[in-house]
Amino acid sequence: MEVTRIRALRGPNLWSRHTSLEALVRCSAEECHVTRMSGLEARLRARFPEIGALRSIGDEGEISIAHALAFAVLGLQAQAGCPVTFMHIAQTVESGLYQVVVEYTEEAVGRLAFELGEALCRAAAENQPFDLDAALFRLHELDEDVRLGPSTAAIVQAAVTRGIPYRRLTDGSLVQFGWGSRQRRIQAAETDHSSAIAESIAQDKELTKKLLQAAGVPVSVGRSVSDKDDAWAAACAIGLPVVVKPRDGNQGKGVTVNIVTRDHLDIAYAAAAEISSEVMVEGFIHGHDHRLFVVGKHVIAAARREPPHVIGDGIHSVRMLVDQINSDPRRSEGHATSLSRIHLDDIAVARLAVQGMNPDSVPSKGEHVTLRNNANLSTGGTATDVTDDVHPEVAARAVEAAQMIGLDICGVDVVCESVHKPLEEQGGGIVEVNAAPGLRMHLNPSFGKGRPVGEAIISAMFADGDNGRIPLVAVAGTNGKTTTVRLIAHMLTLSGKRVGMTNSDGVYIERRRIDSGDCSGPKSARNVLLHPDVDAAVLETARGGILREGLAFDHCDVAVVTNIGRGDHLGLNYITTVADLAVVKRVIVQNVAPNGTAVLNAADPMVVQMAAYCPGSVIFFARDMLHPVIATHRAQGHRAVFVNADAIVAIQGRSECRIPLAEIPLTRNGSIGFQIENAMAAIAAAWALGVPWETICAGLGSFINDAATAPGRFNVFNYRGATLIADYGHNPDAILALVKAIETMPAKRRLVVISGAGDRRDEDIRQQTQILGDAFDEVILYQDQCQRGRADGEVLALLREGLTGAKRAVAVDAINGEFSAIDNALARLSPGDLCLILIDQVDEALAHIAQRIAEAR
Repeated sequence: MEVTRIRALRGPNLWSRHTSLEALVRCSAEECHVTRMSGLEARLRARFPEIGALRSIGDEGEISIAHALAFAVLGLQAQAGCPVTFMHIAQTVESGLYQVVVEYTEEAVGRLAFELGEALCRAAAENQPFDLDAALFRLHELDEDVRLGPSTAAIVQAAVTRGIPYRRLTDGSLVQFGWGSRQRRIQAAETDHSSAIAESIAQDKELTKKLLQAAGVPVSVGRSVSDKDDAWAAACAIGLPVVVKPRDGNQGKGVTVNIVTRDHLDIAYAAAAEISSEVMVEGFIHGHDHRLFVVGKHVIAAARREPPHVIGDGIHSVRMLVDQINSDPRRSEGHATSLSRIHLDDIAVARLAVQGMNPDSVPSKGEHVTLRNNANLSTGGTATDVTDDVHPEVAARAVEAAQMIGLDICGVDVVCESVHKPLEEQGGGIVEVNAAPGLRMHLNPSFGKGRPVGEAIISAMFADGDNGRIPLVAVAGTNGKTTTVRLIAHMLTLSGKRVGMTNSDGVYIERRRIDSGDCSGPKSARNVLLHPDVDAAVLETARGGILREGLAFDHCDVAVVTNIGRGDHLGLNYITTVADLAVVKRVIVQNVAPNGTAVLNAADPMVVQMAAYCPGSVIFFARDMLHPVIATHRAQGHRAVFVNADAIVAIQGRSECRIPLAEIPLTRNGSIGFQIENAMAAIAAAWALGVPWETICAGLGSFINDAATAPGRFNVFNYRGATLIADYGHNPDAILALVKAIETMPAKRRLVVISGAGDRRDEDIRQQTQILGDAFDEVILYQDQCQRGRADGEVLALLREGLTGAKRAVAVDAINGEFSAIDNALARLSPGDLCLILIDQVDEALAHIAQRIAEAR
């Protein structure tokens, strides 16, 4: 068995809506039949009992070792605590080669699972040992390292429940919610509205205290100190017991409370000085430690925190009791679980000394031994939910503290005997205000019920009914995608939206190109959805990106499929038939939002079949108003777009809008059939988005199909009385459509300049010139700049073969280089001639043509 490639499908994809890894697995003839490999299945199950039955419901035929690998990868992740359930195994057209698809929740964990799953299968095949416990430990540890922490994860889950899309921007906790201009961002429990100044104030404990005092909020007395002696002097002046803390700190790091001796103070000072160069000493307020969680102007949750402690049993030492507590699976290092481990560090030892103990002392049965006075969960404390007990005046003081500092989300630490009555009545006070507060104690308190703090944060960021999304149109198909994308974007721009667009020419934000080249994949789409100035997105969605990485979005408002043609990368990535190709392009239809729309070509049977997979509604379009699909759809009361006489008609029931073809320059007065279809697709998409009809008509009338607006898409020029047409047609269907359009244009003599892409099948390259040979008098061949795996001259030879048997007496020349071929064609033209130039380097070729036209004037 050999794993030859692993791809991460980071969005909805050919196989499922799940994030998945797709591996190519090559098996020997024997490995294709697990039942013929004596004892293999038993050895696999002996090494990994949870591997499952090696067969899914509905599986037929032989089970290969690739199936075993899939079950192993899925099972290992599940046993390590990852919530994964989906897998799929598909045999390719190559004997012994399988596509193995397994869901992941964290990509790095999924990749490690593939590595370990392969090792498991090899160990079983070779009857070698496999350390399952070590494998699961590695997976679990990695998962804890890379997955979102509990606070951020709770906010993300609240967003997902609301239907708000999210994207993790870093390996840490920086997350974007929503798209484009509707996006918001968080980092842990800080939002993009959390002021950096407020955060800085919150970290400065002395400044925080001054501001709270100015607001009339009860706080403890204290000051900054310069060294241990100054700290002791401050403690004596304030009056013991005292609290020592870093002036600039968080998560309770370096904080020691209830200090009553000089030795304990010296240890506490050293701990605080490790965190911050400045240390504070302040009076100790008697009472319980409480955390009030504030979002905006409301206290959302409250917890009473207990410092880490043990209860003696008269048998075990303090050290042993701590070990017993740390064995609780809820406790871990850091913040990955609901509780943290307790550490017997210097502060804990000092606290034990105050109680006349050391780590090896054996407390009597029932004796309460405190290991630390600060009650932060990060140092091993526990929490009890008291949200329902908070007195309105206590809540008001917490909100005042947050607003005085300037934090939209914060944790307010209050020390008081009880939250049932105002702080002033019991001598309680606020001891700290925390930016980016942890949510663990509220999500999963040690005692009491959890509170929906993640939901509260999301509700503060997004109003009711706001899902953070912008209108999103995805366009797929064989031909016409780029023109359709540009026309839809033009209409949306006229409707007042700032539009982000991707296509095979580049990435555009408000009509400004910010990236060039073929940008029809998921990376470019994600960049558009990331841009803060985008109110709507129109994304050309190519087959290659879907196969390589999946979609860049979870679902779209409108999915447009223009057509499914022949020769569009067939034979690549195991897409060998037009039906296979249709399944790939259907992915955008399958991921239309439930309230969204698919715009489908009724004249293409492959596209029509996609309607059954659309979760939303469907608008069909076709030039033939009597087409059975159009007629049936109309009869059912659904929306349709077609041509009637000299106009495009959009109709639903008795309501219709007619747009004369003469008012759509793109169609050249209705003479170019494929441009009529592109216009219909764009009209239907804009209609689905609710763009007003006057805006749609204005967009159609002002969209000029020139080299600036739609480069390489049937751009027409005049050269010394001859007509030039530059187009990026690069497959047989596109060329056939071009020929039909050109046949409507008068010409004394017709010339064509063409090359071929080397990554097409031989028959597809030949077919291009077979079509052209029946329509043109002269054919000028040139060799493409990039041969895409072909030897020099190989593509030209195939193009020549395609011209064999041409109906016309075609003159054929071969020129080395695209620009030389263009110049050669221009030199042959006379007034009244027509020349079709099938360009490869779109921008460069159009610039070259423009230069030659300028020189000829």
